[in-house]
Parts: sequence; structure tokens; C-alpha cells
Amino acid sequence: MVTSSSTKLVFFACFVLFTFSDTLVAGESDKVQLNLYYESLCPGCQRFIVDELVKIFDSDLDTITDVKLVPFGNAKVSDNLTVICQHGEEECKLNALEACVINTLPNPKLQYNFIRCVENYTKNWESSCLNGYGDEKAINACYNSDLSKKLILGYAKQTSSLKPEHEFVPWVTLNSKPLYTNLDDLVGQVCKAYKGKTPLPKICSSSALSEWKMSKLEFSYVDETINH
Repeated sequence: MVTSSSTKLVFFACFVLFTFSDTLVAGESDKVQLNLYYESLCPGCQRFIVDELVKIFDSDLDTITDVKLVPFGNAKVSDNLTVICQHGEEECKLNALEACVINTLPNPKLQYNFIRCVENYTKNWESSCLNGYGDEKAINACYNSDLSKKLILGYAKQTSSLKPEHEFVPWVTLNSKPLYTNLDDLVGQVCKAYKGKTPLPKICSSSALSEWKMSKLEFSYVDETINH
């Protein structure tokens, strides 16, 4: 028969384990909401996705961060709902593909890994990225149907609804506030933006932050004309 004192001891041990665990994850409402508004084939976007966002997913920073990718960027939508992309038709195709990846794969890390692969291998993504990252059949079904355009038009609406309006891409917001050009210290900015009760991830320690900074990015501006 379990004694009262034994029950209290077990309860206390569980409480201590829950409170001080290094793997605690912040509640959804406490997480820093990081939104990346971007377009494929934009050099600054590619570099940010490949070299910068990886710091979120390859560290314990993902325990306090909710990443949302919005693949539309500086594209335009005509009156007849035709999408015109800054870097041409190939960008439109890759934006649609990545919209389908986000729609098909439920796990944010899987979404990111697939999209990072595409942005890293834009010329041969089919041979490099389709196998091993997710549901190839479902992604292709989405991409080859009207769903891909519906998703892109949804991202167009999200992008056009930004307050303040985006000026360039990559455009990053933390808890709905734009970082503007201060993207070289993403890790430090996320750590600073977190206001939840869960202890800060180890990467947020001041001794580590300097190792996670990068040089300035190249931006693609809204009204910039790109030669294809």
C-alpha cells in the first residue's frame, strides 16, 4: 500500500523535474512568432533561409520560437489574378512549390528542411530535395492543381496586409514587429523578444550570442526591377 508520504515525495520529484528540465518547451501563446516574408530566387532570401534560419532549428531556440514562412515576397497580382514574380516565372513556380510544402507537411522543421534544400539547390531541387523530406506524391498533387495558386493568393493577401507595409525581402517580423535591416543578429533578437515563463534556451547566453551573428544581407526591394 502506497503511503501518504511516498505519494507526496513522488509528486514533488515530478514537480522538480518539470520545472527544471532543460528540454522544456514554451506554450504556444508564449512563443516568439517569427514570420519570414520572402520570395524564391532572391539572393538575400536564399542566404537568410539557408544560413540564418537554420540557427533556429539547429539549436534549442526552436523551443521558444514559432516560425511561419510566407513565400510571396515582392510579387504582384494582376486584376485577372495572374501572379507576376520579381525574378520571373521560375520564381513563381518555386514559390508555389514551397507553398505546397508548407500546406502538406505539418511539422515546421520538416517544412523548413525541405524549403532550405530547394533554396540551396534551385537548379536541381527535384533530384536533390523530393526524396527524404516529406510526402512527394501529395506535394506534387498540390503543385499541379489549382490549390497551389489558391495558397499563393492567400500568401499575397497576408503580405499585402502587413502593417507597416514591407519594403523589401527578406522581411522578418517578431511578434508582428518588423526587424527592418537588423537581421544579422536574429538569435539575439529572438532571445530579447521572448517574454514567456520558460527559462531562456542555452543559446541565449551572452557568451554564445556573438558566435551566431552574420554579415549584412542583400535585400530585394519592392519596386526594384530584376533582370531575368
